[in-house]
Amino acid sequence: MPLEILYEDESIVAINKPHGLLVHRSSIARDASEFALQLLRDQLGKTVYPAHRLDRKTGGILLFSLNKETDQYLQKSFQERKIDKKYLAVLRGFAPAEGLIDYPLKRDDGTVQEAQTSFRLLAQGELAVPFGKFPTSRYSLVEANPITGRMHQLRRHFAHIFHPIIGDRPHGCNKQNKFWKETYQMDTMLLHASELTFKHPLSGEDVHIKSALQPDFVRVLEILNLNEVC
Repeated sequence: MPLEILYEDESIVAINKPHGLLVHRSSIARDASEFALQLLRDQLGKTVYPAHRLDRKTGGILLFSLNKETDQYLQKSFQERKIDKKYLAVLRGFAPAEGLIDYPLKRDDGTVQEAQTSFRLLAQGELAVPFGKFPTSRYSLVEANPITGRMHQLRRHFAHIFHPIIGDRPHGCNKQNKFWKETYQMDTMLLHASELTFKHPLSGEDVHIKSALQPDFVRVLEILNLNEVC
């Protein structure tokens, strides 16, 4: 199946990346045989440059440049936090109505980096299955805005406030992940890059890109009776 093109002009192209697809080849994922970079290059017949990264398990908007000048511009825009990013996620438990998670994150080399994520609650859902001290299993659909862009930031931040993303490993809840896999055959991580807003490198005008949820995410919202929210 061809990749879904969300936006394309002479210098930029954006796709709706499926969950489970790597952005490019990586030595840490030798099991993968398909990559967004190569698939898009072959689909367009052009050289493409990834402007940012999405986790393999994350679906949604993935932005590419079509020339080196645009690549430099977009890379700098991401670094200087000039690109507004929004994500949708399904979390364990009933999350607060809104919040700012200001919690530094440590890189693999030990370096500690500042990290901030703001979020707001969109809806709550329940399943008639006891979980922990509660008579039901509780979930929250949230919109998250990562102010900084650290490795696995949203996954680690939501785990930090005890509302991990459903389907996340290793930062998530093993009991919930097992429940969704065994009961609903669902092991997709429910994190989706839903919107990007930035200044176009040539015109200077605002570009706003939105992406529809992937099928597994939609199925979970239907199970939780939250499919009318998105």
